[in-house]
Amino acid sequence: MEIIAFGVQADERPLLVKAFAGRHQVRCLDVFLNRDTAPIAAGYEVVSVSVNAELRAEVLQELAAGGTKMIAQRSTGYNNIDLEAAADLGVTVGRVSSYSPYSVAEFAWGLAMAVNRRIVRAANRTRNFDFRLDGLLGRDLHGRTAGVLGTGKIGEAFTRIAHGFGMNLLGWDIAENPRCVELGMKYVPLDRLFAESDLISLHVPLMESTRHLIDAAALAAMKDDAILVNSSRGGLVDTAALVETLKAGRLAGVGLDVYEEEAGLFFFDKSLEVIHDDTLARLMTFGNVLVTSHQAYFTEDAVGQIIDATARNVEDYLAGRVNENTLVTPGQRPAAAR
Repeated sequence: MEIIAFGVQADERPLLVKAFAGRHQVRCLDVFLNRDTAPIAAGYEVVSVSVNAELRAEVLQELAAGGTKMIAQRSTGYNNIDLEAAADLGVTVGRVSSYSPYSVAEFAWGLAMAVNRRIVRAANRTRNFDFRLDGLLGRDLHGRTAGVLGTGKIGEAFTRIAHGFGMNLLGWDIAENPRCVELGMKYVPLDRLFAESDLISLHVPLMESTRHLIDAAALAAMKDDAILVNSSRGGLVDTAALVETLKAGRLAGVGLDVYEEEAGLFFFDKSLEVIHDDTLARLMTFGNVLVTSHQAYFTEDAVGQIIDATARNVEDYLAGRVNENTLVTPGQRPAAAR
């Protein structure tokens, strides 16, 4: 059969084709699946999408009407999919429940180090043969405190690196991770974590309960010279409140690989266009802010694991099987609804 895959990055394409070689053909598109592009999927039983797909009820209805019976999302998060609508339409939905946690954890640390040591500013200067050190003063992280929100696989990997730096460890999650506790992590309430942490890194999923977890009150509770890193989901941070915090001269640095309004912006070349998102445009003006385009997961290891899991999800669907990645099947309601 032929599978259609939306939102395929250039580096991802050969890996995706290879994963299905000898079994199925894959039509790879660089456009993302949304209301406007959904008609392209007509006639395809299996549709694969990226995390930036917009799979609201109306889009799912369009897909189902065109013959789509299975959606294989190439990501862990699935807050972009209306699972109730998929269940009502009899569409199977699969995701990738896990992949290399080191890809995201290591990138989060890359952001933290870059803003702490002013690496981007320094690199821009030296390209112009300006070798001054003015404005490049950073801080040792050894002996300081890292606050980790979410201590699952990625949060644990981040914590292990923080432990290697010799940092004090504070954690927050619905359940303690014993491996983090063994590293010396103390689980504390959010207000204490915000008040005592020099570096705060977000590794929780985006749900209604975590949306704008970092709001104006949370930002006010943080140290004036704290570093904030978000490599999880953009909606965890109230960006407008973050801008106001930065305008007040607070926070030593911010590293963001995600943005709450990134759909339609991230993964595209917008360099010749006028950006109408005033909040993002203002955020980009701060010298202590580093924004990257949702690339934390983008390593050979992680992408390979994501594609392998996606291929297995498709094969299991065709064989009538479910696995740990299955979110919805025609006979199964989404977990939240059961």
